[in-house]
Amino acid sequence: MARKNPFMNVMSDPTPDDDKAILQYTNKGASKSLIHSLDELAAQADRLLEGEAVVDLDPDIIDGSFVRDRLEDDEQDFADLLTAIRDRGQDTPILVRPHPTTSGRYMVVFGHRRLRAAKGLGRKVRAVVKDLKDSDHLVAQGQENSARANLSFLEKALFAAEIARRQFDGDNAIALSALSIDRATFSKMLAVSTIPKEVLEAVGAAKGIGRDRWYELKNLLERPSTLEQASAFIQSEDFKAKTGDDRFNSLLAFVKGLGKQSRPKTAKSQKWASDDKAVSADIRNDGKTYTFALKAKDAGGFGDYIAENLADLYQAYRSKQDQQGV
Repeated sequence: MARKNPFMNVMSDPTPDDDKAILQYTNKGASKSLIHSLDELAAQADRLLEGEAVVDLDPDIIDGSFVRDRLEDDEQDFADLLTAIRDRGQDTPILVRPHPTTSGRYMVVFGHRRLRAAKGLGRKVRAVVKDLKDSDHLVAQGQENSARANLSFLEKALFAAEIARRQFDGDNAIALSALSIDRATFSKMLAVSTIPKEVLEAVGAAKGIGRDRWYELKNLLERPSTLEQASAFIQSEDFKAKTGDDRFNSLLAFVKGLGKQSRPKTAKSQKWASDDKAVSADIRNDGKTYTFALKAKDAGGFGDYIAENLADLYQAYRSKQDQQGV
């Protein structure tokens, strides 16, 4: 079943003539057109399997991709997949390549969950073997994931950052094609990927959290004091008790709350005394309350006089303010 594509701007539109065209992520001009449907993305990945021999391989001789694309697996979804393969068999082969460094072994391009299911069922996995370069591997893996894997924004961001880190090309065309994104989204992905690893791992995939909210969190965590408090918060039992999107939401709410905490104002204090020393006052102003404490033998009488004349004193104060244009 086709899934909704979370990234609408796609930077390549390969043609189906042959493998070279299928992986034509560097086309100038053609790479700037948009793929208008999720089905087209899925078709690009499917073309890598068309006309190829399907073989049965022992899961134990197959290693995962050299770039991780999932932070965590939905165990219920995996259980459903396991049941389907057990009952009906493996409908779609996975794509593997000869291992680039170890003779006699293979590396998954896409189909990690089907491989895991086959291993769990103790049966061989149906696979297409294709000799691919690392760059072609990443494009195929990314396009398959964009079409079917339902990866979260964070998982795609970390995948994008890993492609950028490997510096396959100067203008990031491979990453744009692999993830079917535009340059603005790619830039924000790279920014989000710089959030400290311990924070990202604590939050997890956060399947329901999109680009803008992750980017908001990233910007808030740039203040060292905020990051320090956030790092302490993710170690709390309250945070650890949460799961899924609730972890992200609680962290973002905590961090945003830090900005709303007003710093306590330092109270201003002063003293006053009459010329004859018959009365004195301790005056304190903390911004919210103004305290006027009278002392000495005339304190009671002077205090009563002030209280009786408060209305006149306030009116005199307002008149002075008006004259000053305040």
